[in-house]
Amino acid sequence: MRSAILSILAVASFALAQEAHVVSNNPSGVSYVAKLPTKEGSTLSGSVTATSSADGKGVSLAVAIEGLPKEGGPFMYHIHEKPVAADGNCSSTGAHLDPYKRGEKPACDASKPQTCQTGDLSGKHGNITDAQALHVTYTDLYLATSPEDLSFLGNLSIVVHLSDKKRIGCANFVLNTPSVSSTIGTASSGFALPTGSASSGYAIPTGTNGTSSITLSGTRGPTPTPTGPTVPSATSALPSSGAQKLVAGAGALAGLAALIL
Repeated sequence: MRSAILSILAVASFALAQEAHVVSNNPSGVSYVAKLPTKEGSTLSGSVTATSSADGKGVSLAVAIEGLPKEGGPFMYHIHEKPVAADGNCSSTGAHLDPYKRGEKPACDASKPQTCQTGDLSGKHGNITDAQALHVTYTDLYLATSPEDLSFLGNLSIVVHLSDKKRIGCANFVLNTPSVSSTIGTASSGFALPTGSASSGYAIPTGTNGTSSITLSGTRGPTPTPTGPTVPSATSALPSSGAQKLVAGAGALAGLAALIL
């Protein structure tokens, strides 16, 4: 009797639920990634990367899940409505992302994804039937990378289930920021070179132990007083071999400039 009442309530809830709308204003270039952590006694690993589609319509998902158990499939995976707690307990993620209050029953009809729970990824795009791994990329039109949308996934989680709905892995979606590689330039001697037409052809050491040709030129004028590099005190740290060469080259260049001019 109780199960019959629950079934009636589920059907009624489904009938009253709104259909999900296609998200068309996702910000360009925004990406979130959820990486499954390695846990003792489990071989499960992988990640789900969600990136705004180029036209802002929906989200492109790159799913890479490996190390699934040999038994317990077909496996399911969903976006859940809460993040994973600090202790890593997947039960803390709550239910599926379902902003339109559709409920889990009846089961999602993949031919009508707008009627499914927004977070029911495997319901809309297929369960994991291969016991080894899943590598797939697809676009879900009903997910958002904009915090203003009800279907925003950025602060939520991904959960992997056995066929009996047991949770075997979970991870939080975090902003996927590209790594920025820093460019290291060569050292400068700080010596100001005069300009003009006469060339000395003197080669000064660079910061990478190579040489580069420098042109010294100018009109004849008063002989400048050459100045050398500052001599470090006895308590100062000695410069590296590359820096020593650079300082010596700068001093020689100053003397040569005085002779030419």
